[in-house]
Amino acid sequence: MHNLISKLIVYKNIDEPILNNFSTIFRNFESGTYNKDELISDIYTQINSLLSLATTYGFNKNLWHNYLSYLLATTENPFTLVSEKVGKTDGSVNDFVKNDFKIFLKLFNYDFSKIEKELNIDCFSIISDYNAIIKKEQLFNKDVSLKVQELSSNIEETPNEDEMLDIVTEFYKKYGVGKYGLNRAFHLSHDPNKEFMIPITFLDDVVLDDLLGYEIQKKQLIHNTEAFVNGKKANNVLLYGDAGTGKSTSIKAILNQYYPKGLRMIEVYKHETKYLSKIISEIKNRNYKFILYMDDLSFEESESEYKFLKALIEGGLESNPDNVLIYATSNRRHLIKETWNERVNTSSSEEMYHSDTIREKLSLVDRFGVTIGYHKPSVKEYLEIVKTLAKKYPEIKLSDEELEREATVWLRTHGAQSGRTAEQLVYYLLGKC
Repeated sequence: MHNLISKLIVYKNIDEPILNNFSTIFRNFESGTYNKDELISDIYTQINSLLSLATTYGFNKNLWHNYLSYLLATTENPFTLVSEKVGKTDGSVNDFVKNDFKIFLKLFNYDFSKIEKELNIDCFSIISDYNAIIKKEQLFNKDVSLKVQELSSNIEETPNEDEMLDIVTEFYKKYGVGKYGLNRAFHLSHDPNKEFMIPITFLDDVVLDDLLGYEIQKKQLIHNTEAFVNGKKANNVLLYGDAGTGKSTSIKAILNQYYPKGLRMIEVYKHETKYLSKIISEIKNRNYKFILYMDDLSFEESESEYKFLKALIEGGLESNPDNVLIYATSNRRHLIKETWNERVNTSSSEEMYHSDTIREKLSLVDRFGVTIGYHKPSVKEYLEIVKTLAKKYPEIKLSDEELEREATVWLRTHGAQSGRTAEQLVYYLLGKC
């Protein structure tokens, strides 16, 4: 195994500890200079790591094949990045790639029987035909799991490196490569020992139809997002209005709807706006469309972070890449808190030109080309939302009249009517079933 791995060329940059440690283990085994108990312990340590990876991504059946496919799907190098954009191409590099794929096929079909017989172990046989405990999708990264297992299954049927080249390049073209190819959403990490952008491994599978009402708002959001993912001009979007009306739900649903078309989302909190330039520099040349998602965005008078956002949207020297937009939600129409003192000159200590102050604050929201209002439903609409949501759960046996009565009582103690309030009531009723 060590001799095979050492001959990789294009995929030489694979820096994955399980593969590297197995390479060392088999080099020691093949040289004959090893302590049996220590070598078995080293093998079991790597098997444990492989099982942990399989649990994270929901791998099953042949875990060794899944692992090697995971390496192919996540390794970023010039060849994989070009393949992500254009698929298979002609060129001399393909000769080197075929060399590597020939090695990968040998690794796929590696005969572990010799080391198992010599050390009297059977762990490699077990992971080659593994029956994983059935897990809920919430417990593993479904986005990565399905793609990697698809690639693994296809390679298992591949007779030679020529066909493997077709399969892998088609995979890169269809899904992409690395974390941006396999995952749909990310957040920032401020741990110096971790990558700057970390995948969000579990997301709600919400769709726009789950949000009752707001048809005009959803159409506006769809129109802008479709233009964006289709490579046309599109606008930054601000969703504003009452709390609990579905602003955040709409954006999450948009991601789920357009993820197969290359849409990705990065969650950015208000205090992280100073990192916007760093985010842009990392994603601007990737073959995906990125939405920077800023939820519940608003700024107080003393906060100046909004200036980073203003500069990014419009006004900096470097033009913004075509593959990045900002979608923000806020309960404030103008994002930044205003006071009456700013509109009425009542103190000599205030700025002389108050209109300049007002214009500076309003200029941020003006830089969102699309603003969509989400306002609380009427009581009648709220009652309809409750009844519609309740019908999704057969265990709720209440009649429409009983649901309306429960909804009216619930509203008295849980604030204004909204989709969120309705959902909370339905969850309460489910808890009583």
